[in-house]
Amino acid sequence: MTMWAAVAVTTATFLGMEFVAWFMHKYVLHGALWFLHRSHHVRHPHHFERNDFFFLFYGALSMAGIMYGSDEKSWPFWVGIGIAAYGTVYFFVHDVLIHGRLRFWRKSSNKYLRALNMAHKMHHKTTGRDGSQEFGMLWVSPKYLELARRKPAPVRVADKQVSTSSPL
Repeated sequence: MTMWAAVAVTTATFLGMEFVAWFMHKYVLHGALWFLHRSHHVRHPHHFERNDFFFLFYGALSMAGIMYGSDEKSWPFWVGIGIAAYGTVYFFVHDVLIHGRLRFWRKSSNKYLRALNMAHKMHHKTTGRDGSQEFGMLWVSPKYLELARRKPAPVRVADKQVSTSSPL
């Protein structure tokens, strides 16, 4: 496989994973597997939640592709790399930035990342199986991008959140 074909397969897999994640989240996690995903929608004192087991499925899928195609670096290898890349980005954006599960990346002034955060907060506004919106991870509805453009990022001053907009 040429370098360009490998890049194309990896990129297509990464981008396709956004659709897979959206579909699985909306129809499977908020459907038949709600009993596992529910732990992600309710507050709890635990560091881990049942929802964390889903990474095992995607990790195993990625690892299987990498192992199966590793001898010749054939397309399953690059599909596995694409799934792993998506999972890595998912971890940093969703678990670290949005949910703050590790405290090294608290807030961002980047408008896209703030729009992602707003959309995800809307998703968590409901704690039940039904009524949620915004099921993707990287794709953001234009309305949240517009909100992030209009509303300035909060600035930390002596551990107090103050808006950077003027009262006028």
